[in-house]
Amino acid sequence: MAADYSSLEEVPLSTNERERRVRVNRMIRISPVRVISDAGEQLGVLAIEDALAMAEERGLDLVEVAPMARPPVVKIMDYGKYKFEEAKAARAAKKKQHVIEVKEIKFRPGIDDHDFDFKVRHMREFLTEGNKVKVTMMFRGRQVTRLDLGKAVLDRVAGTLADVGKVEFDARVEGRTMTMVLAPK
Repeated sequence: MAADYSSLEEVPLSTNERERRVRVNRMIRISPVRVISDAGEQLGVLAIEDALAMAEERGLDLVEVAPMARPPVVKIMDYGKYKFEEAKAARAAKKKQHVIEVKEIKFRPGIDDHDFDFKVRHMREFLTEGNKVKVTMMFRGRQVTRLDLGKAVLDRVAGTLADVGKVEFDARVEGRTMTMVLAPK
């Protein structure tokens, strides 16, 4: 039995939702329409009442697939199954996409070798995962007069990670911090 989706029409929709929404059964008002069967064969141009009767006869829905065509193209199909398949495809596409995050690692100009190695090891991990790394050099008090020491540490970081990442934004000073961004190769 064909489902009644006419109650969906009462919900106010934004412009984007209205464009994406598919008209089903009695929501299709334009007549005549080009009808495609559930097997995919063309049944010709029919009045909307005849198309609806054919869909109900088969226990399926009449779904508008090409509203901008003249005459509009409708297909006889199970609308619930169609929506499920569409949602399943959207979930699969979302699962496959990878969001690149920007991880931040903070340094000081007088960093010791062990601390440097520890932070660089984490940065290498982030870059191999496909994330970007923002390297921040923080200056305290009079350290800000020796920007060259901070720049030397950032250059050392870039040199150490040259095999897995490249410098996207070179070191630049913003107040009491110097930042550089590394991206995966």
